[in-house]
Amino acid sequence: MSWYPANSLPARRALPPQALLAVLAVLLVARAVHAAVTSCTVSATGPAFGIYDPLQGTALTSTGTITTVCVVTSHSNTVTLGLSSGYSGNFSARQMSTLVGGTTYTLNYNLFQNAADTIIWGDGTGGSQIETVTLKRHGNDTTVTTNATVYAAIPALQNPLPGSYTDTITVTVNF
Repeated sequence: MSWYPANSLPARRALPPQALLAVLAVLLVARAVHAAVTSCTVSATGPAFGIYDPLQGTALTSTGTITTVCVVTSHSNTVTLGLSSGYSGNFSARQMSTLVGGTTYTLNYNLFQNAADTIIWGDGTGGSQIETVTLKRHGNDTTVTTNATVYAAIPALQNPLPGSYTDTITVTVNF
């Protein structure tokens, strides 16, 4: 799975594949909406699902991390993190895909804000929610780093064609 910035900005770097089914990429998003947060750099390490077994009776799960490094001018600030729906265009039914012999095959999965896999991480539409992150400045240090865990799950008992399945997710940071 690859994640890219919502806006075209100067820095964007892709990571090499970390797993058979999915990877995440590193990105940079910086958009000032109000003066308390002046800029943010975001990087992501992806959920690495490994090998999916169609006969396994439980979901295959993994986690990833979105790290936000922001420059702030006040002691308490918030930013929001939104994720796109990816290939499927649907938050409740995200799909990774692979192309074999000119035919596209899909594998259902989703991204969540909690380990119980009940809060779909998206942009606030289609049954999804954005993540609000509080940035607390310590002393005179104007740079604040936070980590948000991305919980990922591939539902059990799918029968995908063997292959390397990927998706492209856009991370949007608003501040």
